[in-house]
Amino acid sequence: MTEKLMRVQAKLTARDLTLLGWLEDHGVLTSFQIAHALFPSVNFAQRRLRSLMNDDLVDRFRPQRQDGGSHPYHYVLGQLGADVVSAQRGADPPRRDHARKRRWQLTNRANLPHLLGVNDFFIRLNGYARTHPGAELARWWPAKRCQGVGAFAGPAVTDAQQLAYVARIRPDGHGIWVEAGRELPFFLEYDTGTEPLSVLVAKLAGYAQLADVTSQRWPVLFSLHSSVREANLHRQLTANDVRYPVATTVREAADVSGSPADAVWWRHRREGPLTRLIDI
Repeated sequence: MTEKLMRVQAKLTARDLTLLGWLEDHGVLTSFQIAHALFPSVNFAQRRLRSLMNDDLVDRFRPQRQDGGSHPYHYVLGQLGADVVSAQRGADPPRRDHARKRRWQLTNRANLPHLLGVNDFFIRLNGYARTHPGAELARWWPAKRCQGVGAFAGPAVTDAQQLAYVARIRPDGHGIWVEAGRELPFFLEYDTGTEPLSVLVAKLAGYAQLADVTSQRWPVLFSLHSSVREANLHRQLTANDVRYPVATTVREAADVSGSPADAVWWRHRREGPLTRLIDI
């Protein structure tokens, strides 16, 4: 296995390693998402993905649509891909059935559309950065990493606290967006409309508590599925006198512009036109 791993590593590009790392951290990406974030065209991406799949670096599945037809291919990490990522990160080798079990979990995941939606938010930022010099998604963390011990320990947290502190938040993702020499750390809440708005508002107490502990007051970004829900959320935030920094976008608006980096954000308690991500 070591010789095979060394041989395949010699053939991998920096882009390949980025993709394998994403699949390890974020589970699954569609062929169109991968192409948008990393490649100049879908055809180019598909050719490279076939090559990676032939080497057992990635695997794929294709869910069926309820109304007929099928979705695009969904890519996950293959077993050799998991070996490569572990070697690159200096981690212990994964179990021999690691990739098979993870693929089964993802293909049978009830909230797979939610995971794909969260990933798509960050993929669109990566796609924007690929074609805009000076823009970069400097950090993309999955939900699980945000619950890690000391994940958000800041300058106000002592060494002892850092070893023990676990943030009492459950964002769908965390990122740091960089553009024009500025950076914006943020938390993402990807809303599908299944929770009462009161639940969304209540989540902000955890972020406020985290800011008190770490002295890092990073905005919470709500990605919403409709403009009606967005307006109702802002009314709820006002009614509850929420002072924590919040911005919202409607996914139809982001689709029109092509990226969450653009002027698609409504900052709570701010009047005027929609705001670019970096200006939040």
